[in-house]
Parts: sequence; C-alpha cells; structure tokens
Amino acid sequence: MRISEVDHVADTLDGVRRTTSAGLAQWRYHGRVVARQLDDTLLAIRAEFDYRDAVLRQFPGTFSLPARFAKHMMVVADLDGGDPGAIEDALVAAWELQHSGG
Repeated sequence: MRISEVDHVADTLDGVRRTTSAGLAQWRYHGRVVARQLDDTLLAIRAEFDYRDAVLRQFPGTFSLPARFAKHMMVVADLDGGDPGAIEDALVAAWELQHSGG
C-alpha cells in the first residue's frame, strides 16, 4: 500500500481532511487524528485499545506497537509489507472512532 492509496481511502471517509506537517501527511476528522504518516512505509492509525490488541494478534506482519505508542490509542501499520485490506479496515475503524467522539 502507498500513501496515495491511504489518500484514496481517506477521501471516502466523510469529513476527513489531509494536512501535511514537516513533509509528512496527516488525516484528521474535525481536527482529530485518524492517521499520520511516520515515514515512507509506516503509518500511525488511531485505534481503541481492544481493536489494537485484536489487529496486533490477527495481523502481526502488518501492525506493530512501538513503545512510544503503548499508552496511546494508536497502532502502526507497515504500508510496504502489510495487508492492504487490514490497513483499510483500520483506517475506517479510526474514522468511526473519531466520528463517534471516542
């Protein structure tokens, strides 16, 4: 998956807007982070703790949890080697979380 594909998914999510900070993309719903690009291949995605635990178990080659995100409702997706469908589902779940005010 590429950043352009993340853009395509984000474009389908009502109210999500792309911004850029320090050359890296961020997608937000009314100012609330849905996802943000960490580098060319890694994407931090907002995730409830239970959802995060589930995707870490189900897709260990796609998602990881660096120590700096352990206390945050975030999971990191590997855009290069990860499952595109799982990443898309995580983006939709992040939007649903922010859309509901979570």
